[in-house]
Amino acid sequence: MFDTILIAVDGSDCAHRAAKHGLELAARYDAAVDVVTVYGGETERGNATLDEVTDLAADVGVTVETDLLSGKPAGAIAEYAAERGADLVVVGRRGRSGVRARLLGSVTERVLRRSPAPVLTVPPGDVDDGTGAAYGDVLVTTDGSEVAAEAAPYGADLARRFGAAFHALNVVDVQAEAGVFDAGGVDSEYIERLETRGHQAVDELVAAVDVSDLDVRRSVVRGRPHEAIDEYVREDDVDLVVMSSEGQSNLAGQQLGTVAGRVLRTVDRPVLVVTAN
Repeated sequence: MFDTILIAVDGSDCAHRAAKHGLELAARYDAAVDVVTVYGGETERGNATLDEVTDLAADVGVTVETDLLSGKPAGAIAEYAAERGADLVVVGRRGRSGVRARLLGSVTERVLRRSPAPVLTVPPGDVDDGTGAAYGDVLVTTDGSEVAAEAAPYGADLARRFGAAFHALNVVDVQAEAGVFDAGGVDSEYIERLETRGHQAVDELVAAVDVSDLDVRRSVVRGRPHEAIDEYVREDDVDLVVMSSEGQSNLAGQQLGTVAGRVLRTVDRPVLVVTAN
């Protein structure tokens, strides 16, 4: 599934942590690895950043190719991913400049919108916490759409590679389904129908992939999607979230699909976004 992995770094601790995840994934998949940084004229700093990841790769036992890119970071990274035929792009969720809590770094979000390949975003954390890509529980979310189903093969394959439990989750957003002014008057039968539809979505997601050798856990919960997903992740100690996004919202293409964007701002775990443009 992942034959070529592109890791984009910028010298930040978050990017360094993301590189660790990307390299350990490469080791699992025996994938070729390209490591890039967009130097912005600072060649010495760019080379130092690449050297750090090269040293990290040697510790993991992975060989990497490195390259200094120029231009606008997100565009340069996405273009390089397309040229190299990358199957996966790995980035930190925040960059060197720093942003307020619960906000994505601007480069990261632009990469997510433009990348031709799925993007693994890794949140800040202790680079030397010893865990890295230790995925014991992999969660795939679904709303029953064809777009959401595209995440299932990735989640199943990752669960298989890591010997992880495969969680399939649907969130029933009663308020959104019923309308903000009608939510207070929704009867139990209506909610039951929504939950039945949620269970069908989960069953269809699981049926779409081979999970015969996996520990499968199916769940339907109520709430606002990003909040319910975050709660599920914390309660079930999920290590990796896999989800799909349409790539552009109705805000003139300035944001990811609403749920994916909010999950990335809320969930403090690596999130693999499979974008359908």
